[in-house]
Amino acid sequence: MDIYEAIEKRRTIRFFKQGATEEQVRRIILAGSKAPSGGNGQPWEFISINDPEIINQLGELKYQLNKRFKPGPGLTHEDVEKRALNQKRGFANTTVVAVCTTLGQSSAGWLAVENMSLAAVAERLGSNIITYWDDVKKEVEKLIGLPEGYELTCVLKLGVPGAEAVPPERRPEFSWLHKNRF
Repeated sequence: MDIYEAIEKRRTIRFFKQGATEEQVRRIILAGSKAPSGGNGQPWEFISINDPEIINQLGELKYQLNKRFKPGPGLTHEDVEKRALNQKRGFANTTVVAVCTTLGQSSAGWLAVENMSLAAVAERLGSNIITYWDDVKKEVEKLIGLPEGYELTCVLKLGVPGAEAVPPERRPEFSWLHKNRF
């Protein structure tokens, strides 16, 4: 599969049939480690997580975080609860990779995540990027044993897609391109 095909096929997968194999995870992490970084500092660390208890705790923490959202226009508290529960359910049947960086270097972590998301497509897997913030991010960092001086960029869920993802609506091609000035 060439890179343009992988870019075209990459989708956010919310539900999975099964997690990635150890070999797939290693290839995907290796792809992440090839991302560019300032001064070739390679400030990332990856934690492969297949322990169901830790994965369930990550899902519960995401659920608790998303329950805090206030309903947007046209939404109810029940809608917020339903979406938060779906986030939690989405951790079932996955393998998780925590992408971490030295403090202040999270932009390099995001470059690694993009490489990993595309590598997952080449492995015929789906992926889903999960972020945490504030006090919940600190809880996740403690849960995964992150030492001082490092921070969590995100967790990347990997696995066999549970259903075919619908292509997202995109803006018309090049409607976002400007020349010389905005």
